[in-house]
Amino acid sequence: MNEKNSRGKVALCLGGGGITGAMYEVGVLAAVEDAIEDFRTSDFDLYIGIGSGAPLASILAGGVSALRAYRALLDPADDFLPLSRAELLQIDTPEVKRMGKSALLALRRTIASIVTGRVGANFWGEIDRFYDSLPAGISSLDPFAEMLAKMFRRRGISEDFRELPGRLLLIANDLDRGEPVVFGLGHRENVPVTRAIAGASASPGLYAPVTIDGRDYIASSPLEGRHLELAVNEGATAILAINALVPVTAEGCSIPTGHGPGERVRDKGLLWVLNQQERIATQATLRLIADSLRAQRSADIHLIEPDRRDALMFMRPSMDFAARRVILKEGYTAGRRLLSDADSSLRRALEAKREALKTEG
Repeated sequence: MNEKNSRGKVALCLGGGGITGAMYEVGVLAAVEDAIEDFRTSDFDLYIGIGSGAPLASILAGGVSALRAYRALLDPADDFLPLSRAELLQIDTPEVKRMGKSALLALRRTIASIVTGRVGANFWGEIDRFYDSLPAGISSLDPFAEMLAKMFRRRGISEDFRELPGRLLLIANDLDRGEPVVFGLGHRENVPVTRAIAGASASPGLYAPVTIDGRDYIASSPLEGRHLELAVNEGATAILAINALVPVTAEGCSIPTGHGPGERVRDKGLLWVLNQQERIATQATLRLIADSLRAQRSADIHLIEPDRRDALMFMRPSMDFAARRVILKEGYTAGRRLLSDADSSLRRALEAKREALKTEG
């Protein structure tokens, strides 16, 4: 493994946001490679990923260029980064079977209590049983982890954190202990990288918890801010953090829905109402944490986010090729905008890192 300086680190922190959030991150990072001559996103000292940022952070730490990923996602014929609903949205059959058996038993008991006229405490107990019968998640990430493992083998990326060119840390939450866990060098480093990616990507509700060595893990939310704090604790003095989870400003805009244009977020349905709530909380909390770390002079933090009105692009279907191009290019534009100023502190930090690498080489 290529050892990197423990001081003056430049860290890359990638948060969640689903497939569309990851595409925005790819666009930003492609712009970084374009804007800083001879600098590759595989040259960061530290990569930290949470949620959907975990797969991208891992690929970059494995030596893949962001520009290569950008080109692959822009070209539907390019299979460098295979991406399909088959691996991401495969129903978790064991969970569905468990739910079905428990719910059927509760239904029988509920009907029996109604028929016999004994509707009372037992009736509400069976209602609680229905509630507890809900699946732990709709989909399984096992097919996604298997697809990643195959891709890693094809691209020559190691499954061992200790053998990756870049230092990679992935954050997940231990479901039963209710506490964060870090996978990676210097932490839990014996877990296969793709299995750790799955654990760090398991967004509650959509995905069932991922079991690793007998323990269940779910994704850490970006609004927890743990990726920024971890970067500082690991010695980063400059941090590039990308957050695609910003609230959508929908006033005066056409909302894309499956049943035609809408006028308000609620027209997109329950999932987007919950999504908007998460976006509001995430942006507010991340900004507070970043400001606090800046005030403490802990690190020079650069938080890149899309404009709220531009965030409407995230409402479009994630597998739609036209939507993919819009999101990738918006991320690219945001990255170029941030680095357009020659006196940008982020630009200076990346250029200094480039020069240090030349000297070491």
